[in-house]
Amino acid sequence: MQDNDDSVVGPPELSGSTLIAPSERADEIFLEGPRSRFEEFITLLRVMRDFLRGFRVLHFVGPCVTVFGSARVKVDNPHYELARKMGAAIARLGFTVMTCGGPGIMDAAKRGAKEVGGRSVGCNIELASEQAANPYLDRCVRMHYFFVRKALLIKYSYAFVVMPGGAGTLDELFEAVTLIQTGKIKNFPIVIMGIDYWRELIDFIDKMAQQGTISASDLTLIYATDSVEEAIVHIESKAIEPFGLKRVARIRKHFPWLGERGLPTQHAQL
Repeated sequence: MQDNDDSVVGPPELSGSTLIAPSERADEIFLEGPRSRFEEFITLLRVMRDFLRGFRVLHFVGPCVTVFGSARVKVDNPHYELARKMGAAIARLGFTVMTCGGPGIMDAAKRGAKEVGGRSVGCNIELASEQAANPYLDRCVRMHYFFVRKALLIKYSYAFVVMPGGAGTLDELFEAVTLIQTGKIKNFPIVIMGIDYWRELIDFIDKMAQQGTISASDLTLIYATDSVEEAIVHIESKAIEPFGLKRVARIRKHFPWLGERGLPTQHAQL
């Protein structure tokens, strides 16, 4: 029973959950339904804190290419080696490699970047498993909210590379596609790699165009290839040239008193 809009109906243990719950329950609490005005305000502050932390850590990372993919892929998997080569190639272009920060595909992409002297950053999420930060990161910011992390992964990127993955990877792929499709972000290139793995998905996207649930022109938003060289040429032609990105020998000055941290620059970066 609810007798005013400040009362919360639910199990007693959820009362005051915003204040006492562990940070890994942040998304659960946010999505559990209406709560008191005070608890909603506390949630708002925590969301703001997540964004502020992300802005401060990632402000000086430079133009990024975000690599999406499964955290469960092992080192002996061919997709791991493909992601490693792609990470190295992205770094050679002058981009910072950005991922969700965990193991698997994310580990491979950052490892490749570091092996050629490139830069890598991660947006991690607090989960019970799978999200320990890997050792190849120059910077890593830990988020409490999934939607904040997803926004940051997109905010700083000029291209997206989608490696084999699960539900989270699909979510990230279609988030990027939808934002480009609706004009919320620029027409940044999206490259799908691991064609055999994604075959049914690629066919289904074609089916959506045939059925008219997406425009035929939307098919051009996704470029599928297993060739690192082809992927890099596509990113170069669709991201570097259209947006006028140029290599610079030094990055902007950062202010530690604002909580800002620069990144090492071994080679000229975009």
